[in-house]
Amino acid sequence: MQKRILTARRYKLDLSKRTLVMGVLNVTPDSFFDGGQFLRPSAACKRALQMEKEGADIIDIGAESTRPGSLSVSVDDEISRVMPVISKLKGAIKIPISVDTTKYEVASAVLKEGVSIINDISGLSNDKRLATLCAEYSAGLVIMHIKGKPRTMQKNPVYKNLLSEISKHIRESIKIARDAGVKKESIIIDPGIGFGKRLKHNLEIIRNIGYFKKIGFPLMMGLSRKSFIGTLSALGVEDRLAPTIAVNAIAAYNGADILRVHDVKEAVVAVKIACSIRSD
Repeated sequence: MQKRILTARRYKLDLSKRTLVMGVLNVTPDSFFDGGQFLRPSAACKRALQMEKEGADIIDIGAESTRPGSLSVSVDDEISRVMPVISKLKGAIKIPISVDTTKYEVASAVLKEGVSIINDISGLSNDKRLATLCAEYSAGLVIMHIKGKPRTMQKNPVYKNLLSEISKHIRESIKIARDAGVKKESIIIDPGIGFGKRLKHNLEIIRNIGYFKKIGFPLMMGLSRKSFIGTLSALGVEDRLAPTIAVNAIAAYNGADILRVHDVKEAVVAVKIACSIRSD
């Protein structure tokens, strides 16, 4: 098997052996699953170290909720939530830290503190300067597809051709990133499950992971406990662990390179089994 490496500052992550697991750490009062649990920097740091112990390959810290219907927070609020956590984790954690943000000022502040990846749910549509920052620091960059803004994205999203429209948006953002100097091996793409998509759209994306892999960049999938799982299972967010494990295993088997998850320990096991079957 040809070796595939994701480069994010000093980290080189091997994507050729198995699907990687990115642990979600929301330092927000209003995220759809764990909002309010890790607002205190000490609690957030403890959870990050726990996820590392459970086998996470990356920790993704979010200081602004992007659940459907959510409102944007100020730069100052986002920075005040995320920076104390990064300061506490600096030197304490061995795996790369990603920060989920669309704001230039936030990205600039966290990259100065050593963060390795910027996870931009807007796919550079909010501020193209994030690409320049990532290039300057040799940081990883997640380019996600979203239709609309979090506040309105689930109000009747319509596509003429779902797969080609998502692909076009991602390819355009990749060009922006590459033109700004971001290395090819530092870019990750994400089709944006639940971000301006109905149930049928989410299912079509999961069925067509191979289509997005053909773009030629590592593919990340964020499926964990999302509303489409609730629609299919008739379960509330707190009870969606089992179906989340199922869809994570399917995504890993179908070739997803990174899974963004709330439940790291369970995802690591699902990935191990799915990737073992896939490689045999």
